[in-house]
Amino acid sequence: LVRGLQERFSKARLIGADAEFERWVAEVVGFVEDPSLGLNLPLDVRGTAFQRRVWEALREIPVGATATYAQVAERIGSPAAVRAVARACATNNIALAIPCHRVVRTDGSLAGYRWGIERKRELIAREAQAA
Repeated sequence: LVRGLQERFSKARLIGADAEFERWVAEVVGFVEDPSLGLNLPLDVRGTAFQRRVWEALREIPVGATATYAQVAERIGSPAAVRAVARACATNNIALAIPCHRVVRTDGSLAGYRWGIERKRELIAREAQAA
């Protein structure tokens, strides 16, 4: 994990033993274990205006619910932009806090997920149980 962070953020200085960071990690772990806890982290989200609209719409999908790519496109006022919504989901780097795992195909089946379909399936199942 540390090596991946260093490769991705090569100019960043990684500082350990930060109490606030440890609280955030504990919150994320707690959320994965019990999604009913919710997740509210401070985010520094960087993306295009379109991506940010999509990501904000994803954050509005309640725990235990899913939405289709078409519904997200409709929600952001761009009903024809279904593929662009899927691309914005694929470029989301902030798993869980921006819950792209809650987006499914129109038929309800699972589509690609940056961190693997099995992880997406498990997250959706945990959230459904918690709702």
